[in-house]
Amino acid sequence: MARALDLARRGPAHGPNPRVGCVLLAPAGTAAGELPGRVLGEGWHRGAGTPHAEVAALADARSRGLDVRGATAVVTLEPCDHTGRTGPCSAALLAAGVARVVVAVPDPNPAAVGGADRLRAAGVEVVVGVAEDASRALLGPWLLAVSRGRPHVTLKLATTLDGRVAAADGSSRWITSPEARAHAHALRAEVDALVVGTGTALADDPALTARDADGALAAHQPLRVVVGERDLPVGGRLSGPGGEVLRLRTRDPREALAALHERETRRVLVEGGPTLAAAFLRAGVVDQVHAYVAPVLLGAGRPAVADLGIGTIGDALRLRTREVRPLGPDVLVVADVEEEER
Repeated sequence: MARALDLARRGPAHGPNPRVGCVLLAPAGTAAGELPGRVLGEGWHRGAGTPHAEVAALADARSRGLDVRGATAVVTLEPCDHTGRTGPCSAALLAAGVARVVVAVPDPNPAAVGGADRLRAAGVEVVVGVAEDASRALLGPWLLAVSRGRPHVTLKLATTLDGRVAAADGSSRWITSPEARAHAHALRAEVDALVVGTGTALADDPALTARDADGALAAHQPLRVVVGERDLPVGGRLSGPGGEVLRLRTRDPREALAALHERETRRVLVEGGPTLAAAFLRAGVVDQVHAYVAPVLLGAGRPAVADLGIGTIGDALRLRTREVRPLGPDVLVVADVEEEER
């Protein structure tokens, strides 16, 4: 299963489908000199429209000229049981004669669930829950998105040490260092959509692109989403190269996320200003915060988050720190919003 998880990590973090890996193991006594547990094939999901991990592993075994009848399939997510862009993996495993399937995590997607039941009904031994925690950690945003029916939301903040995102005159470039900005662009290249409000779009004219260390456009460009009711001028940087631009004429974060869910958007990065940050936090739809903090003091200027309606310290929104990482002179704090804080 550890090898299957390593394979799964090769798949893209963005896209509607999960990152899944599969290893096919030989049964005992399949051929003279054959050792039980020998790897017959390996595969991982390379993105929407490509073969799923189980089918890729079967193809790998066939390319080696190996017989998989009686084999064990070790897979990080329950094999799907529906036909979408590709056929059901449960049927592919049955057709290949696999005798045992070991799964890390059951599939929470109501459209795909049922693979384990189909396999058991056909006489295949199915074991679920092996290395489940490690697989859930890898699948975290996707699992949340499909189980809750909305995208996983990360709120990105880039602030001074005293919590400012702009000086009193409105200037904000650059609060954080090149190292922090490079990390933020790498994060953009992993998500499905970037979200800003019309206020940020009008004030900053952002391109909302993901760029590599040389400043070139990254291979994956997220959907560029502008939330709000005001019109935007024609010919801004959003008209330039990058991902598709989507206007959502609403001020309701839940309504915006519902529209993105309809597009099978799984991971959203909110990069708007204080007003949009506060709106998403007050709506209870932020799952994680990425705060890039620079050792800079302003003493005045725009705060990172607008009024949350909190009047006393006892009602403060407290997060659970997941990671603290130095980035040049700056620090990245990654923190989860606990369920009871939503």
